[in-house]
Amino acid sequence: MEFPDIIAYAVPAFLVLVVAEIVLSRVLNRGRYEARDSAASLIMGFGSELAPLLGGGAIVLAVFLAAYEFRLMDIPNTWWAVLLCFVLDDLRYYWWHRISHERRWFWASHVVHHSSQHYNLTTALRQTWTGQVLGSILFRTPLVLIGFHPAMVFFVGAINLLYQFWIHTELIKRMGPFEWVFNTPSHHRVHHATNPKYLDANYAGTLIIWDRMFGTFVEEDENEKPRYGIIKNLGTFNPLVISFHEWIGIAKDLRAAKSFKQVLGYTFGPPGWSPDGTRMTSAMIKERWRRIHGAEQPQKAAEPAPQPAE
Repeated sequence: MEFPDIIAYAVPAFLVLVVAEIVLSRVLNRGRYEARDSAASLIMGFGSELAPLLGGGAIVLAVFLAAYEFRLMDIPNTWWAVLLCFVLDDLRYYWWHRISHERRWFWASHVVHHSSQHYNLTTALRQTWTGQVLGSILFRTPLVLIGFHPAMVFFVGAINLLYQFWIHTELIKRMGPFEWVFNTPSHHRVHHATNPKYLDANYAGTLIIWDRMFGTFVEEDENEKPRYGIIKNLGTFNPLVISFHEWIGIAKDLRAAKSFKQVLGYTFGPPGWSPDGTRMTSAMIKERWRRIHGAEQPQKAAEPAPQPAE
């Protein structure tokens, strides 16, 4: 079975769809584009494709090939194996994505994708230049150890990434029963929102079932329009700042750390962690929001019973 580089084939379609969305946004007066913001997103996307060529891609491949020598099973390269690998990889993606929001070291890379204050198809292309090596080794190698061929693991990961392109839009509203199982623009708008009600929710790649299962699902509220970006927006379209600002922030905090505990907190604590609590983590922001509004946890309020609750 051949596993083509589907992302490379999809790039022309990405560009065509971006142009189509720009036209429709203006015709329907729905959704927003800002030229400098979109240009920054495209530069970040281009850089994310070049970054693995600097040696990171070769490192990941070497680790995968070495791990494959110690595989637990010989899984054939068949259609059912691809389907199974895709589902397991999507579960893997959920946990990687969730940890990337909950632990600052991983957030330093992932924050790039959330740094735009606009939500359109170019936002999907705003990808990190860092973190791809460690993230792949830690979270994808187990699939290779199980017995899925490295080429298959790369392939299903590309399918997942390709699926997520179209959900970065404000043009598509609700999608009915499709939303019960699959991630949609509505679900993902919640994920990109900075409203306290929406923070730390909907980590799904393709299947929203993981959020429903693990208590992180929040439904989009028609009465509360998502506000996009990050808690402290950058105020710049400079790709270098977009790419490295959180890493620089970590370095500054580590220089000021007074104990090993603080070093661990600044590096692997939740984004916004500080030893004296003067900075706000997303959990603190949500708790303050609940106190002010007398509300339940956002996830509980939005989930259909009897789902568990984050």
